[in-house]
Amino acid sequence: MKKIICVITALLMVFLMASCTNGKTDEETGSTNEEMSNTQGTEKITFALDWTPNTNHTGLYVAKEKGYFEQAGLDVDIVFLEDSTSATLCAAGTAQFAIEAQDTLAAAFTTDEPLGVTAVAAIIQHNTSGIISRKGEGLDTPKGLEGKTYSTWDSPIELAMLKTVVEKDGGDFSKVNLITNNITDEPGALAANQTDAIWVFYGWGCINAQIQGFDFDYFNFKDIDEVFDYYTPVIIGNNEYLESHPDEAKAFLAAVKKGYEYAAENPDEAAQILIDSDSTGSLKGSEELVKQSQNWISQQYIADAESWGYIDPVRWNAFYNWLNENELVEKEIPQNTGFSNEYLG
Repeated sequence: MKKIICVITALLMVFLMASCTNGKTDEETGSTNEEMSNTQGTEKITFALDWTPNTNHTGLYVAKEKGYFEQAGLDVDIVFLEDSTSATLCAAGTAQFAIEAQDTLAAAFTTDEPLGVTAVAAIIQHNTSGIISRKGEGLDTPKGLEGKTYSTWDSPIELAMLKTVVEKDGGDFSKVNLITNNITDEPGALAANQTDAIWVFYGWGCINAQIQGFDFDYFNFKDIDEVFDYYTPVIIGNNEYLESHPDEAKAFLAAVKKGYEYAAENPDEAAQILIDSDSTGSLKGSEELVKQSQNWISQQYIADAESWGYIDPVRWNAFYNWLNENELVEKEIPQNTGFSNEYLG
C-alpha cells in the first residue's frame, strides 16, 4: 500500500511541476541551474534524540543553528518522542539517524531479526559514567557498596557491570541492597537519604551536584576495568538509508562533526545555542547546569581521538566480547558488529 501511495504521489508531483512550467525551458521560466540544484538537492532527514535536549546533543543544535546542515543541502528535523525508543524509530525508518549507546544497542544485534541500525559516530570518546554517593561514606571505591543501597534499573548488563567492579575491588556483591531507580534529581535523592549510590554520567549528574553544593564521592567504571570504556552515546543510522544514500549520510555526519568541533572550541556560545533551541521546555531553570556541563563535556567530545566521531574497533569489540563471555546476550555478537567509520569521511 505504501509503495502504491508513493508512486501516485510521485506522479502527481511530476504532473504539478510540468503544469507550473507549462513545458517551458529553464531559460524561459527564469530558473538558474543553481536555483534548481538548491531546490531539488535538499534532503529531508529526521534525527531522533534518546532523551530531552542536553549537552550530549549540543553539536546537533549548533550544526542546525550555524547553517551547517543547510550548507550541506540537508533539512534536518531534531525530534524527541517520549513514547518510542530512538533505536526503534531509526530501525523503522521514521528517523534516518538517532542517538543510542553501545550497551543498550547490544540487544538489537542478538535477536533472530536484528534491528537494521549501525553506529556511525561516537559523540563522546570515552565512557564518562560511574557511581555517585555521599562524600565520606566509603563508596569512593566499588567495595564500599557492601551493605549499602544502590538504585538500579534492573538491567542485566548494568548489574553485571556493577558486580564485576565490586568483586574486582574485593567486595561481595550479594551484600549490596538493590532498590528500584526512579530518581530524577541525583544529588537531591542522596541528600534526602533515599538511596546511597546512583549510576550517573559525570557531565550531568556530578556537575549538577557541584552546582547544588552537594559534596560527593564518585568512581568511573572505565577506571576500574578498561573493558567498560565502551561508547556511550553514539549516533546510529538506518541501514537501508545508509546503503541507498551514502553521500547524504556522509554530508550529514560532516555537518554534525563541524557542530561538535565548534561546541568543543566555543562551549559558552554552544551552551546558549542549546538553551535557545530547546523546544521541550526541559532546560528551563537549568541554564547554569547546561553552561557548566558544556564547559566540562566540551573536552570529552574528541578527547584523545584523532578526530570527532571515530569508533575504535578494539574497544567496541572488547565490550561485546565481554557480554558474550558473560552470557549477557541471547546469542554471541560477532566481531565488528554494529558499527562503521566509513561515513565519517
